[in-house]
Amino acid sequence: MELTRWPSVGPKTAERYVFYLLNQSPERLQRLAQSIAELKEKIIICRNCGAVSETNPCFICKNKQRNQALLCIVANTRDMLSIESTGIFNGRYHILGGVINAINKIGPEKLNIKSLQNKIENNNIKEIIIALSPNMEGEGTAIYLNKLLKSNDLKITRIARGLPSGSELEYADEMTLGNALKFRTDL
Repeated sequence: MELTRWPSVGPKTAERYVFYLLNQSPERLQRLAQSIAELKEKIIICRNCGAVSETNPCFICKNKQRNQALLCIVANTRDMLSIESTGIFNGRYHILGGVINAINKIGPEKLNIKSLQNKIENNNIKEIIIALSPNMEGEGTAIYLNKLLKSNDLKITRIARGLPSGSELEYADEMTLGNALKFRTDL
């Protein structure tokens, strides 16, 4: 069964999905199948922040009301959307495209760090918030970024430690993530 190949979908969950789908109209199933078939064609990467989006630039980068001097660095689009769901952050984002991971042979050169440096040099960025998951890879990447960016005349902060160590940002609830943003600390 194809559904069991999806992340976090075991046999029981796949079975529930199948029975749910069996109760849907043929038109609704056709729309779902069409959406899945077009997924790779309709999704693009925002040229400004690197987020997965349907538009270029994405809806966040298009918004001129956002604080252009505040930049939040996240590993991926899911983390960006988790932070957005708090309704607290009003700056811009930079998607790294992952984190440094020696075991999987992902070094800084495989991340969107050069575009981050260009963004800092060419824009009036005053503060950078490093919002990476508090696991070993996120911590290592945060330390690397702090050392790399510290020479710039920037305020560099990190989201507060209200998140449990070893957890993933995308699974944090909105209140915990919101408090982590509010009470961020200097690096």
